[in-house]
Amino acid sequence: MPTPLFIEWLGPTPFNHVNGSRMNDRNLVRGLFLAAVSLAFGLGALRYPIGDFSHAGPGLFPLLVSCLLFVIAVITIVRSRFVDPMPLNFNLKNIALILLGLCGFALISRLLDMMAGIVFMVFVASFAGTSYSWKRNLKVSAGLIAVAFAFQKLLGLNLPLV
Repeated sequence: MPTPLFIEWLGPTPFNHVNGSRMNDRNLVRGLFLAAVSLAFGLGALRYPIGDFSHAGPGLFPLLVSCLLFVIAVITIVRSRFVDPMPLNFNLKNIALILLGLCGFALISRLLDMMAGIVFMVFVASFAGTSYSWKRNLKVSAGLIAVAFAFQKLLGLNLPLV
């Protein structure tokens, strides 16, 4: 059965047929997810006073960040219409490793200190990557610890470092 002309004009759809099976287009799903997250935070930011740029209210910064994220989401969605579809694969092992790293970071930061939590998070989450390098993990950990110290010293945040 030939494909109707309006379907060909629409281009690739979120469910493209490859080798007789259906697949989700990873780029389109990524764009839709970013749009949903940006809308959720943007609408949440509207509950706070926005103010203006000279006297910013508590809702201005989250609103601006969510607007920028929404622009990125729209660009990703439009781009997904022009590039070849890529299959969307869920690797449950990687998802579990990332969640373990995040939960371990929170627990270790509460029980010991944030530096140990950052190192744990980086080393556990890196097992979800395609390659593992302990030297790279040490560099990433040092960078994140430096950012945490900068937040503590420059912004006056009460972070449990040392």
